[in-house]
Amino acid sequence: MTQIVDYYFALGSPWSYLGQARVAEIAKRNGAALHYKPVDPGRVFLPAGTLRLRDRPPARKAYRMMELKRWRAHLGIELTLEPKFFPANETLAAHMVVAARQAGHDPGPLVLAFMRAMWVEDRDIADVATVDAVAESCGFVSAALRAAAEGVEAEAEYDANCEEAIGRQVFGLPAYILNTELFWGQDRLEFLERALRAC
Repeated sequence: MTQIVDYYFALGSPWSYLGQARVAEIAKRNGAALHYKPVDPGRVFLPAGTLRLRDRPPARKAYRMMELKRWRAHLGIELTLEPKFFPANETLAAHMVVAARQAGHDPGPLVLAFMRAMWVEDRDIADVATVDAVAESCGFVSAALRAAAEGVEAEAEYDANCEEAIGRQVFGLPAYILNTELFWGQDRLEFLERALRAC
């Protein structure tokens, strides 16, 4: 039986970006299905008592920056530490990811492209022209995908993802759930792979 990894993430999360290519490869290597579930961090964090970045004390913010530098170097991944358009309203882009999945496409390449747009290319993923260009670069007809993203079905799934994450006690992003076991953070991907191999 194919194992399913439910993957809760935000396009505007640098930690989600740092883990994106790796979790996709881990799922592929282990024959698992990766279910992409973009969520709104604000909605998910609040019930769990997790502070949004802007509300964290200076010491936490400074350590976050140090860790981003460490992981960027460790993984050898391009990462702009302070993107020009951060934080950005990622709702439309996230809905486009949902719409791509609903249309039967693997949303992985689109997710990575949106993340790279923010975290590498310093582009504004709240801008319609930007999200259209990113979608086109991934082979989508941007106008059609955006129309679907603006529909009630995409919005309903995005909302359901948020409520599901809250119900499954997700308190930080990215979060990966295999069966009922939660793995929080891209630095737990080794443990996720161990669990997949043990199944």
